[in-house]
Amino acid sequence: MILFLATGFFSGKIPVAPGTFGTIAAVPFALLYRVIPMSFHGIYAVSFVLVAIYLADKAANILREKDPGCIVIDETAGYVVALSLVPVQASTLVAGFFIFRFFDIVKPGPVRYFEKNFAGGAGIVLDDVMAGVFTAFVLKLIYLSGAL
Repeated sequence: MILFLATGFFSGKIPVAPGTFGTIAAVPFALLYRVIPMSFHGIYAVSFVLVAIYLADKAANILREKDPGCIVIDETAGYVVALSLVPVQASTLVAGFFIFRFFDIVKPGPVRYFEKNFAGGAGIVLDDVMAGVFTAFVLKLIYLSGAL
């Protein structure tokens, strides 16, 4: 069950672009924002991140690797964070996906810091969460500009 969840329902086992497919697998978790009251969005996002850290840590131990590419719960957590500040609708889901993937792949300063300075589940997940934070702010600015 841990590997099933940590690999994004096995989407992380797809041989090409597992992070991209892991982000796609995150869409249902982002859609939950539509039914969760706004006052609980932060609690949901933080709880999801904590569960993701736990699952990533356990899965890495099972696989006996530091940061296995098949673990994509980190992308799921990052995408959940990315959609936390805007209404979840088709335009924000798509824009958030591409912006998040950009930050996750490019790994600007703080994103790379979290990747290099934490170990275990935290090291696997927190860089993606930081990419999600960057995405959340960019997405919010775009949304407020009326472009979405």
